[in-house]
Parts: sequence; C-alpha cells; structure tokens
Amino acid sequence: MKTTGNAFDFGLFRRLMVFTKPYRLVFYFVAFAAIVMSGLAILRPYLLTLAIDESIIPKQWDSFMYYVIAMAVVLILEVVFQLAFIFYANWLGQSVIRDLRIKLFNRMIHFKMKYYDKSAVGRLTTRAVNDVETISSIFSEGLFMIISDLLKMVVIAAFMLTQSWRLSLIVFLILPFIIYATRVFQKAMKAAFEEVRNQVANLNSFVQERLTGMKIVQIFNREKTEYERFQQINKTHRKAWIRTVWYNSIFFPIAEISGSVATGLIVWYGGLNVIGGGVITLGIITAFIHYAEMLFRPLRQIADKFNTLQMGMVAANRVFGILDTEAKIPDNGTVTDHAIEGVIEFDNVRFSYTPGEEVIKGISFTANKGENIAIVGSTGAGKTTIINLLNRFYEIDSGEIRIDNIPIESYKLETLRKQIAVVLQDVFLFADSILTNITLNNPDISREEVIKAAKEIGVHDFIISLPNGYDYNVKERGSMFSSGQRQLISFLRAYVTKPHILILDEATSSIDTYSEELIQTATDKITQGRTSIIIAHRLATIKRADKIIVMDGGKIVEQGTHDQLLAIENGVYRNLYEIQFMEEAAD
Repeated sequence: MKTTGNAFDFGLFRRLMVFTKPYRLVFYFVAFAAIVMSGLAILRPYLLTLAIDESIIPKQWDSFMYYVIAMAVVLILEVVFQLAFIFYANWLGQSVIRDLRIKLFNRMIHFKMKYYDKSAVGRLTTRAVNDVETISSIFSEGLFMIISDLLKMVVIAAFMLTQSWRLSLIVFLILPFIIYATRVFQKAMKAAFEEVRNQVANLNSFVQERLTGMKIVQIFNREKTEYERFQQINKTHRKAWIRTVWYNSIFFPIAEISGSVATGLIVWYGGLNVIGGGVITLGIITAFIHYAEMLFRPLRQIADKFNTLQMGMVAANRVFGILDTEAKIPDNGTVTDHAIEGVIEFDNVRFSYTPGEEVIKGISFTANKGENIAIVGSTGAGKTTIINLLNRFYEIDSGEIRIDNIPIESYKLETLRKQIAVVLQDVFLFADSILTNITLNNPDISREEVIKAAKEIGVHDFIISLPNGYDYNVKERGSMFSSGQRQLISFLRAYVTKPHILILDEATSSIDTYSEELIQTATDKITQGRTSIIIAHRLATIKRADKIIVMDGGKIVEQGTHDQLLAIENGVYRNLYEIQFMEEAAD
C-alpha cells in the first residue's frame, strides 16, 4: 500500500473498521460511554459555579451541601464510565488485532516460496508481531479517546457561550493558534513515525539474521564488523526517534503557554468586570478557568493521542500491504480423492526464478510407479528446482508436469503435497518435542505409529536414549543434535506420513557413515512399492537406482542405469564418478 502525505488516511481507516463488525455492541457501548463522559465533563465546573455564587458568597449552608453531594455523584459517574470506557476500548482493540493477526499469519503461510526468496524474515516478524500490536492502540488510546475529547470540547464550547460570550470569545481567540500548531504537528509526526517503523523493521531484521547466523559470524571473525554495522543501524534508529522527540519538545510547550495565556486573560478581564459591577460573577470566572483548561487539555492530549493513532495507522498500512500482496500459488484444482500411484512425468518443462534467466531448460523424463530415480549433476544444475516444481512451490513457465497422467495444477495443493514426502539436506526442527517435530501435530499420526516406524528404521534406540525420549525438546532448530541426528528425525518425519512419492534431496551429503547406513536401510524399506526421487551428491548411494538422470546447466544430458552411464566414453556421469572415486581414494 502506498503511504499518502495526508495526516490521516480515511480509506485505510475504513478498512480497519471492518474488523470491528463482529463486536458491534461493544463498539457502540464505547461510543455511548464517550458521549456520556463529554456530558458529565461540564457538570462539575457548572455545579462549582452555582456553589460559589449561590452558596459560598451568600453563605447558604444547606444549598452548599447539596452542590457538594451533586458534585460527588457526578464524579462517581465519571469514574464508572471512564473505567468501562477504558476497559472495553482496550478489549475491542485486542479482539481486533487477534483477528487481524490470525488473518495475516494465514495469509503468510500460503505465500509461495518466491515471496520469501525476496522478503526479509525480520521484517515479516515485525509486521506480524510489533505492527499488529501497535494497531490495538488505535482503539485503546487513539480513536475513541480522540472522539471523546472532541465531544467534550464541542459540549464545553457550547456551554461556555451560554454562560458568558465575552469570556468565551477570549478563550476562542487563542484556539486557532493551538489548532494550527496541532495540525502542523500531526503532519510532521506522521512522516516521523513512518521513518521510526522503517528503522524498527531494519533493526529487527538485522538482529534476527545475525543471531541465526552467529556461527558464521564467529567462524569468519566478523564480530567487530557486525558490531560496527549494528551501531550504525542503532544510531539511525535513535535518530528517527529523536526526530519525534524534537517535534514533541516544540509543540507541548507552545500548547502549555497558550493555555496559560488564556487563563491569564480570563482572570484579567473577568476580574475587571466583577470589580466594575458587571454581569460576570466570581463563580463564572472560576468555572471558566476550569472550562479553558478542559478545552485546551484535550487539544494537547489529542495531539499526543494522534501520535498514537498515527503510529497505529502506519502499522496498519504495513500490515494491509502484506494482506494485499498477491503471492499465492493458484489452488484451483478439483482432484481431491484420487489415489495417487506415483507415475511422474515432466514434459518439456521450462522454469526461471528471474524472468529471462532460465534454470530449467525444456526437460522431459518419466518416473514409473515404484521406480527409484536418481538425479545427479554439479551444483546449480537444477536438481533441487525439479523438486520445488513437483511440489508446486513455484509455477513453471511452460510445459507440463503430470502425476498419474493428471497435470499437477488439477490437484488441490493439499492433496498433492499430502502424497509427497521430502527429506531436505538442511533439516529444520522446531523448538518442540521430537514427537511433535515428527508428526507436526498431525492428529492422524499416533505416538504408537511413530515408535513403530522409528524401530523399523533403527532410530528408536537413539531417541529413547535422550532425556524424556520422544518428549525431549530439541531446542531451537535442533542445535543440540548433530547433522546426522537431525537428518534421522527428518527422515522419520517423512516415513510416518506413508507417502506415495518420496524425495530425498541431498539427504546423505553431510552425515556420518553410521547415520547414512541407517538412512539407506530406511530408504530400502520406504521405497518399496513407492516412486522415489533421490537427488544425490555422493554417487555411491545411487548405484542401485532404476534410472539415473544426469543434469547440467538446467538440461538433462544423460539418462540410464549406473552401469549404462559408466559405459559412455567421456560421459558426464562417468567423469563425475571418476572424480569422486579418486577423491574418496585420496582420503
């Protein structure tokens, strides 16, 4: 969404108000409480006027106690309505951001991978956590508070005119200066808070990335460099906040002085009128001092609350920017109940991450049901991209990918991905129990099934050796485990889903021999009767594959069995195998 130069974006505000519809009764009550509070605001000064003029000066005890009791009742009513107003305004704000955060997260988890390729995780975290929380202040401290203050000002101004138009005119002459200063202040603060939110996002993104990659920072001795970069980012963040402090430092003294000037003029003119025997009374002068303060105080508070409102609107602008992003893989398929057999066909498929830069250049191959297909090639040949396309993480540029002779676009995404299990080289584990990392909270996978599967592939002994066994918390990203142990858990995660298509993406490239033997045993079990695609760097693991596809530069250059490919003079596969064999022999 584009940020406008206006002090307030009513279009954005209307979109936000849509989220209050489920809570209309609370919304109306808060508005009603604001109206009542504005009416009660004028009663205490008015009762004070009557108490001074009709009881204190003429020394009427009975009527004085009546006014004291009346003021006490009004005060109690103000407290009750203010309590209800603050509580339900905050309740409404928290309810709205709960719904908004759910909608935002649901939107983000359905974005295609291309979106995350170009988006910083720290910024997205800021949008989902900090910015959404800031939006709640629109309701708790901004919108309704401003409405309440504006109503008070209107009611007070109207009532002042009925009491003394001369004193009212004195007060009203000061108002334009404060209103103009407030307007300038609001516009300046909008730009300032936009910059603040930008710098907060930059800071979050930087810190999150460095903490995640701390091992790299320390391995390459970049502590000093990263510290200096953090200092610069933090300095820019501080500068953005200082700008808002500077505007506040200018505005609030001006507003305070204006209020003091108005009070002085009321005392001066009113005092002269009382001394001269005019119509203005001592009670009216006292009341007008309170009225002027009640009139100017909301203006100062409105400016402060408008800051809060502006921050909320800036945050809302950013959140709606994500909600308006069209980055979902189209899920228009109708096939939901097809029992996938596992016949995979790539037909002249072309794909590019960046327009005009193809990484897959017209490849075609077939994997029949139950076949074990291996894909090999140098780094950047396009091996992993094939897996991304098969799972529809990205959309192909042209050609067609079919499963059981049905284009993958015809399957519902959930149906398609439910039938495909993937084991990646870089295993991601959540900061949760081993059991949860295996089942991913799938209610269809029981604890007993997990234990049975773990025993079948030889992982059970390793898991029960840990404190709490299957309930052991792996901590963030499974950092306490070796790469081989993480890989075994990931393999078990794929195994328990009983997939029709299994994909191993460099699953054995960075693990020890013992773990590789366990995975090889598990692979033999799980691939029986299932179509398997193995992307391998270590060619020794794919000798028994039914078919080996050799890729180079985004194209398929050779296909065949291990023996067939070795028989090709100067073949790509033969060269790769001989180089790797010599490296292993040298080790």
